[in-house]
Amino acid sequence: MKLSHFKFDLPEELLAEYPAEHRDEARLMVLNRKEQTIEHKMFKDLIEYFDEGDLMVLNNTKVFPARMYGEKEKTGARIEVFLLRELNAESRLWDVLVDPARKIRIGNKLFFGEDESLVAEVIDNTTSRGRTLRFLFDGSYEEFRKKLQELGETPLPKYIKRPVEPEDEERYQTIYAKHEGAVAAPTAGLHFSKHLMKRLEIKGIDFAEVTLHVGLGTFNPVEVEDLSKHKMDSEQNLITPETADIVNKAIDQKRRICAVGTTVMRALESSVSSNKHLNPFDGWTNKFIFPPYEFSIANSMITNFHTPKSTLMMMVAAFAGYDFLMEAYQEAVKEGYKFYSYGDAMLII
Repeated sequence: MKLSHFKFDLPEELLAEYPAEHRDEARLMVLNRKEQTIEHKMFKDLIEYFDEGDLMVLNNTKVFPARMYGEKEKTGARIEVFLLRELNAESRLWDVLVDPARKIRIGNKLFFGEDESLVAEVIDNTTSRGRTLRFLFDGSYEEFRKKLQELGETPLPKYIKRPVEPEDEERYQTIYAKHEGAVAAPTAGLHFSKHLMKRLEIKGIDFAEVTLHVGLGTFNPVEVEDLSKHKMDSEQNLITPETADIVNKAIDQKRRICAVGTTVMRALESSVSSNKHLNPFDGWTNKFIFPPYEFSIANSMITNFHTPKSTLMMMVAAFAGYDFLMEAYQEAVKEGYKFYSYGDAMLII
């Protein structure tokens, strides 16, 4: 498949600037692969498609407030610093993106906070916008992390043009987020409310959790027409032995196993045994899934509506079937479904 196969016209007004008022009241498009049917529902209607003993796999990563604003020494220019990952806790070294990048060179210092209580020095260039920063801070590691939390803001995707609002801190996070490390939310999970989780539990649906820390690489544009030449950024992935046991039991019992989001699907498919079961895993994955692809673990998935030509859309096309997905996306545009992180959802069974 080629990059140009994933092009479609997406009207700007369908980009969700805000989430649905209530998490589980986003719209839900249900795709049945066997029957080739499309239904229009609410997210909370999801419960109708699952029975006792079915399994939902969630990504329990937690988004940290990765976007900070500092001032460049001498000039006072305002610089956006986007924290990507911690390289060394002891030395307080971080991999970051800076904007505008042309102004930031090795040796520059950046000051954060009104009292300038946090300073960073640029010690390396990694990519055109990427830099390695060493943070200088008087205090313990715990105090340093607290300071980052205080100065950082919710890293809403760039396409959301409005300023970050206080509600975003809660809404751009799943209700089951536990392990901090993501710079973007696993958005399919944003639709789950406490009430819906309770109802699913009461119905006997099982849950298992993986941790895949979503990086910005997920949103990197694909710049090659031949998809086999695209390289994904690596993301940290943890599948515990407990999770592997729960998933393998569901496979053996021929239950419905639902990957809640593309991040869960990538996590699962990164650690498959030769007999199509799940292995525990603790490491990094740069798995890129695009059609044609044979999935080994999940037999259903929940996902949002993605951008044209994105790696996320490609994975969903591999799962739903390319032609069926393109038909569903045309229908979504026609019916005014909201796209991207704060948008509506799709269930593929």
